[in-house]
Amino acid sequence: MATDLNAPLGQNRKERRAHKRDLRRLLRYSGLSLAAVAIMGLSAWSALFPVPLTRSPAAPTVAEANPVAEASSSGAPVTSPSPLKRSGALSGADVEEVLTDHGATVRKYTPRPRETGGPAFIDVGSTRGQDPRMAALPNESLLEDRPEGRLPIIGPDGLRPMEQYARPWSGARGTRIAIVVGGLGLSQTGTQRAIRDLPPEVTLAFAAAGNSLQRWMQEARRDGHEILLQVPMEPFDAPDNDPGPPALRVSADARENLAQLHRSMGQITNYTGVMNYLGGRFLSNSDALEPVMRDLGKRGLLFLDDGTSAQSLSGTLAGAFDVPHGFADVVLDSELSRSTILRRLDDLERIARKGGTAIGVASAFDESVTSIAEWIEEAGGRGIEVVGVAALVKDPKHN
Repeated sequence: MATDLNAPLGQNRKERRAHKRDLRRLLRYSGLSLAAVAIMGLSAWSALFPVPLTRSPAAPTVAEANPVAEASSSGAPVTSPSPLKRSGALSGADVEEVLTDHGATVRKYTPRPRETGGPAFIDVGSTRGQDPRMAALPNESLLEDRPEGRLPIIGPDGLRPMEQYARPWSGARGTRIAIVVGGLGLSQTGTQRAIRDLPPEVTLAFAAAGNSLQRWMQEARRDGHEILLQVPMEPFDAPDNDPGPPALRVSADARENLAQLHRSMGQITNYTGVMNYLGGRFLSNSDALEPVMRDLGKRGLLFLDDGTSAQSLSGTLAGAFDVPHGFADVVLDSELSRSTILRRLDDLERIARKGGTAIGVASAFDESVTSIAEWIEEAGGRGIEVVGVAALVKDPKHN
C-alpha cells in the first residue's frame, strides 16, 4: 500500500496503522498454515512408517542411585541389582618384590587391566602404611572384637598390622638404625617428655600395665612414631624381681597365658608388634613360649626380643611359626649417665656400619631421652638413617 506524501499528517498516520494491522494478520494466518502443514506431514509419515513411541530414560531416584542410603533411612533392606565390586588398591597392577643383599625390599609395579570394568571402590585403609592424618585411628579391618578388647588380626586381603602401622622409610641402601624407647605409660611426666622430645624416627614401646595408654598412643602416632606393646614376662629372679600380675608365666598353662596376652593386647591399637619386658625364664621355656609365638604369627605382629637373655628361644620359635622377629643389639641405658648412653649409641653405630643395620633399646628415663635426641640430631650428617623397628626385623614373608 503506497503512502501519499502530500496527504495531511493525520491521514498518513491512519494509513500506517492500517498497514501494520494488515501485516500482523497476514503473519498470523501464515503461521497457522505452516503449523497445519507440519502436522499433516507428520501424520502422513506415521501412517507410512509406524514406529512405536518410547519413553526416554528418566533420572534415577535416590533409592536407585544409592540403595544403601535408602535402606538406612527407611529401615527396610534394599538390594542393589548390580552392585559395584570393591577393588583393592593394587588390583590394577602386577607387583614384584625383590629383596636386595642389603635387606631392602624393592617393588616393581607393572600396570594391567582391572578385573572388572567401570568405576572401582578402593579401600584406602587397606594400603600399606598409614596416612599420617589418620595415624591415630586404627584400620577397622585389622581388628576383632573379643571380651579382652579389640585385638589385632590379619586383614581379609592379607594386610598385617605390622605393615599397616610401620613407619615409612626412604628405602635407600645405607646404614640403618632402629632405636626403641620402652616403659611409656608408667609415668605421666616421663611419657609426655618422651613423646615431646624424641624425634618421630624413634619407636616407642608402651607398657601393657601403664595408664591412659590409648590417649598416649594417639598422641605418639600423630607425632609420627611407630609403636610396640611391651608385655611383661617372668624373669629368672622372680619373685624378687616381680613384673606384676599381668606377666606371662611358666607355671601358667597356655590358656591362661594367652588370655593374659590378649588382655594386654586389648589395651591399645595401632602397634606393629610385641616386645618383652624382663622375661628371661619365660623366653627360655619352649612349652610356655610356643603358644604365644603361634598367636603373634596368626595376628600378623612382629616380636622384638630386648636381647637381655642369652637363653632366649624367641628367634628359634619365631622362625618356626613365621613370626617377624628381631633382636636388640645394644641396651643403651644399662647405666644412667649421659656419657655412657652416648658411648652405647656409638657402639650401636659401629655395629650398624659393619652389618648394615642395628637395633638399640632404652627406657624412658630423662637421661636416655635427652641423650638419644641429641645423638639422632647429629647422626643424619654421618649418613645414618634412623628407621622404625619394623623395617629391620627378619620377616619370613620377604626372606
